[in-house]
Amino acid sequence: MNDLTATLIELIDVSSETGSEGRIATHVAAEFLPTWGRLGVDRIGNSVIVGDRSLHPTVLLVGHLDTVPSQGQGPAYLADGRVHGLGASDMKAGIAVMMHLLNDAAVRAGPYPIAGVFYDREEGPADANGLETVLERAQWLTEAEFAVVLEPTDMELQLGCVGSINAAVRFAGVAAHAARPWTGENAITKAGEWLTQMHGRLPDVVHVAGLEFKEVATVTMANGGVARNIVPAMVEFNLNYRFAPDKTLDEAETSLRAITSDADEVEIVDRAPAAPISEDSPFLQHLIGVCGGPIRPKQAWTDVARLAGRGVPAVNYGPGETLQAHQAEESVPEENLRRTFETLKRFLTTSPAPLE
Repeated sequence: MNDLTATLIELIDVSSETGSEGRIATHVAAEFLPTWGRLGVDRIGNSVIVGDRSLHPTVLLVGHLDTVPSQGQGPAYLADGRVHGLGASDMKAGIAVMMHLLNDAAVRAGPYPIAGVFYDREEGPADANGLETVLERAQWLTEAEFAVVLEPTDMELQLGCVGSINAAVRFAGVAAHAARPWTGENAITKAGEWLTQMHGRLPDVVHVAGLEFKEVATVTMANGGVARNIVPAMVEFNLNYRFAPDKTLDEAETSLRAITSDADEVEIVDRAPAAPISEDSPFLQHLIGVCGGPIRPKQAWTDVARLAGRGVPAVNYGPGETLQAHQAEESVPEENLRRTFETLKRFLTTSPAPLE
């Protein structure tokens, strides 16, 4: 068993479901004290920062410590070249790589200062995300020129991310006795034509920086009706709208309201911006050259958007497998750990060429 695998198995066996990250934060912080010392390790709640705050960090390595709730997984184990256990892919494999990079002598002596952010509560509600608290209380981190978020990407370099808006879409009717429906108006069937349109709606393809993002609007929840013998006077749907990085939040909201123009009422419940692609970043171009593999758009929302909102260009690149995330039999190939570590070590120990 190699050191990266051993580290990942240790991490998996420290339970860290969202809201219960205290033990793993203590474990991670202790691993850095011998190399970084007490001044180089800071803890904000159950998040851990590793870095020299007297220097402006150039590159951040970022990852969340928490996992989704257990589905009965037992202790971590290694079988057929894969590490199995809760959080193996999402995203304790990325955390293991981060730890080894930040403790690597060559990386620490590299051409620019680095810092690591291990944060809590990513798998819970967006408004409780621990990264927001860290960036608010440790604003020196936002001076970084670039960040790598080690979410599962199958070792693909994934740029940008789609934004997300959730809206309550309501159709109003008039209540009546179900035996005499003509005396009222059925809100649920009134919504039928709109639902049919949504069912057949195709993704809108948007190209940003040469990458193909898909804008989609999906009805994800429905709530309506009072009793079996009452014509419903109201029905409410949740519409989740994912939009490309070429739109601002206000532009995306305008698009969503056009999609829901047939409704009687639309209430925006929450909204999160898309992340732009910083094509002019020499660090992005350098990482593209080092990775040498496929470049994809991030067809989901991740905390690269939160970092971009603070002025830090960020990308997604990690060893985890996206289809393994949140699975009962979650696992990750050992080889992914090694290859991701080696790629990011090359990136962190060499200087980017200036853009022409």
